[in-house]
Amino acid sequence: MKLINIGFGSLVAAGRILSVLEPDSAPIKRIVQEARERGMLIDASYGRKTASVILMDTDHIILSAMQPEELLRRMEEKQKEDEL
Repeated sequence: MKLINIGFGSLVAAGRILSVLEPDSAPIKRIVQEARERGMLIDASYGRKTASVILMDTDHIILSAMQPEELLRRMEEKQKEDEL
């Protein structure tokens, strides 16, 4: 299982990530609010401004303070490590 650091020592299983999105659009804000109401929201931003919303295949929504581009870079690095 590949784990990706999403900031502040928090890790998620890379194989379970469906999408990494920016939190600014109204549809994404609705998804976050609905997840909060259902108890499926995990806030891993540690009080910082949310920079990315991670959709998981378990129906969980994870908030991170890292930019989506940085998360993508880390996922690509992890994939390269595993290929070696």
